[in-house]
Order: sequence, then C-alpha cells, then structure tokens
Amino acid sequence: MEEIFVTRTSMPSFQEYCDEIRSLWDSHLLTNMGEKHQALQGELERFLHCPLTLFANGHLALEAILEALQLPKGAEVITSPFTFVSTTHALVRRGLTPVFCDVLEADGTLDPAQAEALITERTAALLPVHVYGHPCDVERLEVLARRHGLKLIFDAAHAFGVQYKGRPAVSFGDASILSFHATKVFSTVEGGAVCFPGGSLRRQLEDLSNFGIRDTELCAAVGGNAKLNEFQAAMGLCNLRHFADEVSKRKAAFELYQELLPEGVRFLLPREGVTPNYSYCPVVFDSRAARDRVHDTLLQHGIHPRKYFYPLTSQAACYAGQFRSHTPVAENLSARVLTLPLYAGLPQSDIHRICQLVRETL
Repeated sequence: MEEIFVTRTSMPSFQEYCDEIRSLWDSHLLTNMGEKHQALQGELERFLHCPLTLFANGHLALEAILEALQLPKGAEVITSPFTFVSTTHALVRRGLTPVFCDVLEADGTLDPAQAEALITERTAALLPVHVYGHPCDVERLEVLARRHGLKLIFDAAHAFGVQYKGRPAVSFGDASILSFHATKVFSTVEGGAVCFPGGSLRRQLEDLSNFGIRDTELCAAVGGNAKLNEFQAAMGLCNLRHFADEVSKRKAAFELYQELLPEGVRFLLPREGVTPNYSYCPVVFDSRAARDRVHDTLLQHGIHPRKYFYPLTSQAACYAGQFRSHTPVAENLSARVLTLPLYAGLPQSDIHRICQLVRETL
C-alpha cells in the first residue's frame, strides 16, 4: 500500500503553475521583489486585511520582527514550549531569553494567567503560539501586554486564514508571523510573512529582508537576505486561488475523523468564535503508553502520524534546562498528543483504515 504521511503539500495543476511562471522566461527577473512578489503581497494583504512583508521563510520572518521591535539583548520573552523549535530558536538567536509558560489543556495555547505570573522587570514581550491554528486567548493577552507595557508578537505559523470573531487571527497584537512552508495549508513551498496591524513596520522589515538596500546608491540599514523569490511567489499566487477549496476538503476529512474515532480519543479543538483552517488533526490519548502504541501500530502499516509537539522545545538537547520552565500541563499534553494524517487529497478510505487501526490498538 502507498504510504500515508501526516501531511501532503497542496499544489496547483502543473499547467496552472507553468502559465503563472511563463512571464519569468521573458523577463529573466527572478528575485529582488519582482512582479510576482509584488502581486502576491498585494493579494495576501487583501485576503488577510492586514499589511505585511514577505520573507523567504517563517523563521526568518520571526527573527526579523524580533529585531525590528528593538527588544533589548538579554531581555526575557514569555513564550510556549508547546511549539516547533523555530519559535524558541528565533529568540535565542536574537540574544533574547525565553521564559517558558504553561498552556491550556483544552487547546494547547498559552495560559494568560500563568503568563502574568511570570512577568518580571526584565520581561520585554510575549510570544504566544496559535498552535495547530488555534488562536490563543488574544483578548486577555492584549490586555496583559498593555497593562505591563510589553510587545505582543503572535507565532501564527499555523493560522493562515483563521478568523476569531470575524477578525483575521493575524490582526491582533503588535505583529504576527506566518509560515508558508510546504506543510502548511497555504504554501509557497518555502516562505513566510510578518503581519503588522498595529502600525507600519514595513520599512524596517524590508530593510532586514534585503541588506538594508533602498535604491542603487542607498544602503540605509544593516540587513540580511531573506527575500521571497519569484518562483515561490508564483506558487503562492496559484495556491491562494484554491485556498477555500483546500480548507473545505480538510474540514470534511477532519469531520470524518470525529465521526469514526472511538470514545476516549479527545480532539484538541479551537475556542468558541474561531473559524478554523484545519491545519492539523491533533488528538489526545488517555496515556503516553496508549499514544505510543497507536503511533507504532500506524507506522507498521505505512501510516506516518507525528508526535507533534514532543518533546517540548524546553526539553530540547540544545537547551538542557538553561531557561525557566515549569509547565506540567504542556508536559502532560506533549506526552499524549498525536497528529493524524490530514490533507485535502486524503481519501476517505484511508481515514476509515486509520480509525480502524486506532480502535483495534486501543
């Protein structure tokens, strides 16, 4: 049988992509914020109702916004350990100190009450994660940030197209970062963006993405090279046209899982008022042993779920207890969670087979 992976990249038809890139063979202009880059930025700003700057990937976008907001070196940033390591790495690489906050059992997002208890005179920002595309308690976090004079940056890598109470998830806080990696609902193969609803950061972010070069004779800032190229932008233009259809197919697959999985398997679901994008299908088992049995059984049948997120980033070997961390809820969740295969082209027959294997294993 063909192997089933936890995700599969959504792609336009070969002909559609060829049509989109055809003009590049005429112009030979493949980078430096060209025609496709500008077109994609405009389309995304209209779609997300928010100004943004494109980057070569989501990690570079996160490092750039941390630099643009001028957080002082060594300052503490309260963040989640229940995330991909990129979130933590970006802080450390920018000379900041992550302080790990516990999460909510219901959806895996940052616990605002725990976050407030961790604030000290060294705290400069909050960096919560919209894990699995589940928006954090954005209202309480915005109040908390204002009360203590902190920057509020959302890692929204999973949350493209997600809305909360009719507002795009990326419209909250001082800034949000998106990832357009091949595993995401919306993909440019590699890519990312910083959305900045609270005020224009475009100049600083563009400087950081393009060596600080503003014209042929002016280099105004010490920037790096994090530009999205024209082939990536072209893929994004194609995929954006099909985004609603992709989410609809993912929703149908997710709802079939809900129908077929046995009692005792709990779904991590977003809070009330969220319009989700069905990025992932995270489920929680009664114990780590049960989770591991299901994981291993599926692997034996050519099905590749993912222990996502396990271990916590605070437990990564490269950090080895360097930073403050008391996160029992996150540790318990991490030990029991498994993301099941979910993508637009996943056949119903495969979902039936996965769920049958889960039932037989439990």
